[in-house]
Amino acid sequence: MEMQLWKELLSPYKLAVNEIVVKFKYLMSEYKLAGRYCPIEQVEGRVKKVSSILEKIHKKNIDIEELEEKIEDIAGIRIICKFVEDISLVVDIISSRGDMEVKEVKDYIKNSKPSGYRSYHMIVKYKVETINGTKVIPVEIQIRTLAMDFWAVIEHSLQYKYKHNMPSDIRNRLSKAADAVIVMDTEMSSIRNEIMDAQNSFDVKAKLVTEILNLMQSLCKVANRREIVNIQNEFYRIYMTGDMAALKRFYRELDIIAEGYRSQYD
Repeated sequence: MEMQLWKELLSPYKLAVNEIVVKFKYLMSEYKLAGRYCPIEQVEGRVKKVSSILEKIHKKNIDIEELEEKIEDIAGIRIICKFVEDISLVVDIISSRGDMEVKEVKDYIKNSKPSGYRSYHMIVKYKVETINGTKVIPVEIQIRTLAMDFWAVIEHSLQYKYKHNMPSDIRNRLSKAADAVIVMDTEMSSIRNEIMDAQNSFDVKAKLVTEILNLMQSLCKVANRREIVNIQNEFYRIYMTGDMAALKRFYRELDIIAEGYRSQYD
């Protein structure tokens, strides 16, 4: 197949990947805006390279004319979660979407591969609009934890290096590492509430600091320099103490000062 034909063939797949990534990133921002915990930590997409497609065609003995029908992971989305429990939440989100139809699922978390690979796979059908009309694209969505993803990336690199003939000692080490990933995910789940509380506290503090800095910036336009310097020094002093209650009081007091200036100029 000529390169131009490959480009035309893969173009709708690229469109599907781009649209889905944008939609999931928007979903993540909606959770953040609503102040809710988001089960999605990261999302990324890719379209298989021509070389990888040809390799799969050869491996599975597929006629090149049938590749779109028989290869369902040309378009791929990877969703990374913090905790194992988040994976089922993401599965529910995808299953309930009106723009994706779940065709097939493979649970490699409950039933890991012999290599130790663990991930949750979903094949969904997604519609894109092209100059030739509507086209339904199969998209493979992989959902896994950060720890699972780290292991999978390393395993994939080693498989590529050794051309699927990995030395037994390396394979054994990978197997032990896969066991360690299970232990790690289990431990992280056991302290999930504590981790989420810490993350929430961090997010609240970051938002409060941003609002304070925005107020300080607006005051720079109307207040005198000495007052601004005093406000900045007081902010730095309180911030370094780590006292959230004091930081909140400072914000309220600063808002009152800013409101006073706003009333003068209205």
